[in-house]
Amino acid sequence: QFEGGEAGASHTIPMQAGAVKKGGHVMLKSKPCKVVEYSTSKTGKHGHAKAHIVGLDIFSGKKYEDVCPTSHNMQVPVVKRTEFQLIDVDKDGFCSLLTEGGEMKHDLQLPKDSEGALDDVAKSITSGFEEGKSVAVTVLSACGQEK
Repeated sequence: QFEGGEAGASHTIPMQAGAVKKGGHVMLKSKPCKVVEYSTSKTGKHGHAKAHIVGLDIFSGKKYEDVCPTSHNMQVPVVKRTEFQLIDVDKDGFCSLLTEGGEMKHDLQLPKDSEGALDDVAKSITSGFEEGKSVAVTVLSACGQEK
């Protein structure tokens, strides 16, 4: 009987570059990214087909790309989606969230755009909350980061 634990659990798992799919996740330039473009080139005279992968950072939205042989391993981030019940939003944009276990989580801030203003997701969360609606928030976590 094993309990699911995070202690010592790796943030990434290896996967062959040829097995990476569009819409999946992969580490590009040490950032967890969602694959938006994936193409392969034919084997050259040295016998390796190349995979050209373009991905968007799941936290910042920045674009990263990489080219590597399809036979080589790439790191794939372990991405977890967790849903929380929104209890409160303070003036600094920090959320009070209720976990499934009934515990409170206070360390997450509403997402902001590049100028530091609340982004569209954050605006819809706050407007729903101010109208007194019950708001469920989905939080993505990967590589020790959350959004």
